[in-house]
Amino acid sequence: DACPGLIKIRLKFLNDTEEVAVARPEDTVGILKSKYFPGQESQMKLIYRGQLLQDQARTLRSLRITDNCVIHCHRSRGSGAAAPALPEPGPAGPAAPALPLGGGTLMVPTVMVVLALGWYFRINYRQLFTAPATVSLIGVTVLVTFLAFGVYGQ
Repeated sequence: DACPGLIKIRLKFLNDTEEVAVARPEDTVGILKSKYFPGQESQMKLIYRGQLLQDQARTLRSLRITDNCVIHCHRSRGSGAAAPALPEPGPAGPAAPALPLGGGTLMVPTVMVVLALGWYFRINYRQLFTAPATVSLIGVTVLVTFLAFGVYGQ
């Protein structure tokens, strides 16, 4: 490390862009927000290991945030007219914060229904499925299972 006592934290956004934050382990969640999201602290939601970091007074050390940890960042639509004017990291633009509320909550059930229909048709209309189609269905099912457990299993 070039700076002893400092830790690097990867701030990951919904559009898969990342920013590197440099902080001290004794810095609080509030300090991190005000340093990297000035004027937007109340709109920014920080998530670490599936936990929403709500207590602004908690230190990074007490949350076990160490060097090279990833904190997921989400900008909520808190203050109406001011929200679209805020710069969004990367190319996604101001529409990106709506994704987890609009599409994300329905995405998992929708994918599960599509997979269930795929398996239903595979079982009841076996003759229409080629070997590669069956292998693909198995692969997608395994992938979705791992993703679901990765996102919701923490």
